[in-house]
Amino acid sequence: MKQSWNVYATEQLVIEPLAEGVLSGKTFAIKDVFDIAGHVSGAGNPDWLRTHNEATNHAAVIKRLLSKGARLEGTTITDELMYSINGENAHYGTPVNPKALGRIPGGSSSGSAVAVAAGLADFAIGTDTGGSIRVPSAYCGIYGIRPTHGAVDTTGLIPLAPSFDTVGWMARDAQTLRKVGSVLLDKQEKSKASFSRMVFAEDVWSLTDEHTSSAATQYFPLLRELVERHEQAIVAQSGLREWMNAFRTIQGLEIWREHRDWILREQPAFGPGIAERFAWASTLKQENSDTAYIMREKARALLDEWLREDTVLVVPTVPAIAPLLGLSGSEVEQRRAQTLEMSCLAGLAGLPQVTVPIAGELSCPIGISFIAGRGHDMRLLEWVADRVSTRIRPLS
Repeated sequence: MKQSWNVYATEQLVIEPLAEGVLSGKTFAIKDVFDIAGHVSGAGNPDWLRTHNEATNHAAVIKRLLSKGARLEGTTITDELMYSINGENAHYGTPVNPKALGRIPGGSSSGSAVAVAAGLADFAIGTDTGGSIRVPSAYCGIYGIRPTHGAVDTTGLIPLAPSFDTVGWMARDAQTLRKVGSVLLDKQEKSKASFSRMVFAEDVWSLTDEHTSSAATQYFPLLRELVERHEQAIVAQSGLREWMNAFRTIQGLEIWREHRDWILREQPAFGPGIAERFAWASTLKQENSDTAYIMREKARALLDEWLREDTVLVVPTVPAIAPLLGLSGSEVEQRRAQTLEMSCLAGLAGLPQVTVPIAGELSCPIGISFIAGRGHDMRLLEWVADRVSTRIRPLS
C-alpha cells in the first residue's frame, strides 16, 4: 500500500520516540533533506547521496519531535536539492497525488505531502524556501504551515537559500497542525487572541483562474464574520512580478553560493528543469543585485506595516488546481512564475503562512492562505484551528 504512492526515499527507517509527550501515538515522515544519525540524506539526487557521509546526529527538529512522543516512520522523496515546486523527480519518480490522480503533487516537499494526504503519517515535516510546503499542501488537499523565518531551528538541514529556508509541517487537520506547532514553536506564547482586521490581497487574487477564484470567494463572507474590519487592497504597489524577481535573484545567489563547489567538483546529473535552474543561478552576480536586496527590504517594511498585531492577510495558495503530470514548455513556466508571485510575499518578508484546503475545479484541491505578522505563528495556528476550520470544512 505504501509503495503504491511512491512516497518514500527510505521507507524502512523507523525511530522510536525518546519520551512520552503531547505527540505520543503520532507518527511522522520527514523530507529527505535532514540529518538522521547513521543515515545519509539524499536530497532527491543520487549523486548527492553518493558523495555525502552518514550524519552523526539527528537534526534539531527530529530531536524535538522524538522528545515529545512522536515516532519517525520514513524519509520522503523531494525535488532535487529542493529546487522546484512541481514534485516531479527524474531519478526516483513522482509521488502520486491521492487527491488529484494524474496530476503533480507539488514540491519540493512532495513526498511529505503525499504521506499525509494518503494517510501514511499523522503529520510530515518538510521545508519551505519559495513555497515548498504551501504548494504541495494545496495540491494534495491538506493543511500546511511555512513559519516565521528562524522560528524553527534549521540545524541539520541541507540548505537551499538560508535567508529564506524554513522548516514547516503538514497535517490532515488543523488541530494536528496546531499540536505540532506547540512543540516546534515552544518559545512562542500560545494565544487565543483573535485577529480583528482582514485584508484580501487583490493583486494576488488576480493571478488565479476563474474556477479557483469562484471556489474561494464563496468562503469570503464566512471569513469576514471572523473579524471586526475587512478590506481589499493592492499589497505590492510596485508589482508582484518585481517582488518575485527580487526573491528569485537573492535565492539564486544564495543557492549557487551554497552548492557551487559541490556542483563544479562532482558534475552531478540533474533532471530537466533543475539543471537549467542551477545553470541560471551560476550566472548571477552579487554586484549586479543591489536592486533585489532593496526590494526585499521595502517588501519586508511594507508587510510589517500592513500586518500589525491584529491583521491577517488572505491570499490564494496556488493559481489553479495541480497541473497534469509530465507537462513541459511555456505553460509550465508561466504557472511556476504565477505560483512564485503568490508565495513570494511570505518568503521575502519571512512571515508565517498557513494554507487551508478547499475544493477547486474538477473537485481537485486548492488552498486559501492566511499570512500573519512576524512571530505570530502560534496565534495564527490557534485562530485557524479554532475559528477558520469551523467555516472551511476539511476535504473528505
